[in-house]
Amino acid sequence: MISESISSLLRAISQPARVEILMAIGTGEACVCHLESAIGQRQAYISQQLMALREAGIVTSRRDGRNIYYQIEDPAILDLIQQAGKLSGISESELAISDPVNLHGECPCPKCSAEVTVSPERSNLQGLEPEDLRMGGN
Repeated sequence: MISESISSLLRAISQPARVEILMAIGTGEACVCHLESAIGQRQAYISQQLMALREAGIVTSRRDGRNIYYQIEDPAILDLIQQAGKLSGISESELAISDPVNLHGECPCPKCSAEVTVSPERSNLQGLEPEDLRMGGN
């Protein structure tokens, strides 16, 4: 039935965190570390929400080495979110869809940084200088 299909879609995005994730992914793609930076939630929580969105066919994923990148299957879902926001009295400026390229923050994924540096305080390696801890370093 048509009403069941529509209800199923709306139910799949009904969690505020899922809407936030979809707006953060926007028209590009983002890994979980991007989303952690964008919405300020823990990786496990974000992964749980992404699993529900993936099972509903709203997002797809691709693996690149150790990282998994998510993108929206049909960008029309963003139009639905924006329309729902307008109906809720939210201004257009507040409904801006993110560009995942701007979500990098302290994200260690290869898209954000060709070279990941680990600070000595965060490592278990005592006595090494930061330049000794760079991936791909000497």
